[in-house]
Amino acid sequence: MVPDEPDGTQRPPADYVDRMRGDLRAVLPDLDTASIDVFGRIARIGAQVSQLVDRSLAPAGISRAEFEVLSALVRSPRPLRASEVMSTTMLSGASITKLADRLTTAGLLERLKFERDARVVLLAPTAAGRELVERELPLRLDREWHLLADLSPNEVHDLAALLRRVSERVEAAARE
Repeated sequence: MVPDEPDGTQRPPADYVDRMRGDLRAVLPDLDTASIDVFGRIARIGAQVSQLVDRSLAPAGISRAEFEVLSALVRSPRPLRASEVMSTTMLSGASITKLADRLTTAGLLERLKFERDARVVLLAPTAAGRELVERELPLRLDREWHLLADLSPNEVHDLAALLRRVSERVEAAARE
């Protein structure tokens, strides 16, 4: 442990974000970098979890982006247009097209004609695609719960509530 915090609790060992802030403090001492404590950790956690998900999906022969597309389709009560998958997954239209091609070739996704307009293509998971999500999603959730194991149920709830508030502000700023 490192020196005590002002409230008397002991500070945990420095992590990547603490070291980065220390480096910044050395070259830009007047810059308030406290927000990096939050956003730096959110970004780092996101990147590391993405890597864990990529590794865990590799044996299934599917990428994280492909899994996200399939998951969006499995969650939906109806087939979706590519634009709807885009808004759900935050992937680009070109990415959705490329991913849909790969998933179709792998037999995990099917393209359907929209009955009211034959120019519109709908995307739906095949039985194999649905089975893959139903097999992999519980494994992913188990890994996530393992990563949260040091937190109490109340801490998990509080963390989720705080992150939701930050997420709302970020989404509002993105719409501006």
